[in-house]
Amino acid sequence: MVSRMFRLETEVDKDRRDLLRRRLRDANTAASPVLRALRGTPRERESPLHVWASDPAGELAGGLVGHTWTTWLHVTYLWVDERHRGAGLGTLLLSTAERIAAERRGCRSSRVETWDFQAPKFYQRHGYEVVCVIPDYPPGITEYTLTKRLA
Repeated sequence: MVSRMFRLETEVDKDRRDLLRRRLRDANTAASPVLRALRGTPRERESPLHVWASDPAGELAGGLVGHTWTTWLHVTYLWVDERHRGAGLGTLLLSTAERIAAERRGCRSSRVETWDFQAPKFYQRHGYEVVCVIPDYPPGITEYTLTKRLA
């Protein structure tokens, strides 16, 4: 039974959010030798990884936004303008990010989340495997998490 002496609040509080994050980080570090070994090293922090493609007029034709952390590339966004789809630009953006992550940042794996109407088959064609499926996230849509071992 929960004690009645607790007061629950629902407002957004950035100071308490940051305190909670620090306390959770400290607890995770204490519980995990892997996270403890990362503490204080360059690999402890996420490093942004962006790849941009511009058309001959200098307009954004596509891009990939992600980050690397420890030995992982996390692809957050991959988008190609409709006029340039089907020409291999998405493949070029993804393969460039994977190569940079593997060769320059020591990444061994990559992960991405995508919805059923977006690009799960695109990622599967590029060697990604589905490791998680969440139906109705949001309602009527299925979210996929895919991972890949990098060379």
